[in-house]
Amino acid sequence: MATKDLSQYDFNSVPSAESMKFGLVVAEWNPEVTFALAEGAIETLKRHGAKEENIILKHVPGSFELPLGAQFLAEFTDVDSVIVLGCVIQGETRHFDYICEGVSQGIKDLNLKYNKPFIFGVLTTDNQQQALDRAGGKHGNKGDEAAITAIKMLALKHSF
Repeated sequence: MATKDLSQYDFNSVPSAESMKFGLVVAEWNPEVTFALAEGAIETLKRHGAKEENIILKHVPGSFELPLGAQFLAEFTDVDSVIVLGCVIQGETRHFDYICEGVSQGIKDLNLKYNKPFIFGVLTTDNQQQALDRAGGKHGNKGDEAAITAIKMLALKHSF
């Protein structure tokens, strides 16, 4: 996980998102973290020109459901990119490992299946404080970084 402020970047290095359409799928589990990630992502998209009507926000119960929620956005809407936001915090069992592996593999598979950017914005932390630090705390907001990645990947795709 990054140890810098994720919200600091060169504004001018990010293309305009004015003509782009985004879907966000956000896990409801750990809402103080995931909803802050979503807020950061949405504000960053708007800051770079995305229109509010071109941002679709959907929620799923937990992080394991994120890949299917993202697939629904790809199949039933006309979004150009899907930003996937969740938070899995290490516990006392191996459950953490199974959830993280399933979500990361699922998001990777969606990128290749749909040939569009599905952005992995899922925090995988050792504790709640690390998650909060990356959801608007001392390390900025990983949602900002996910939004910038979506814009840049769409710009890359459009450049071909």
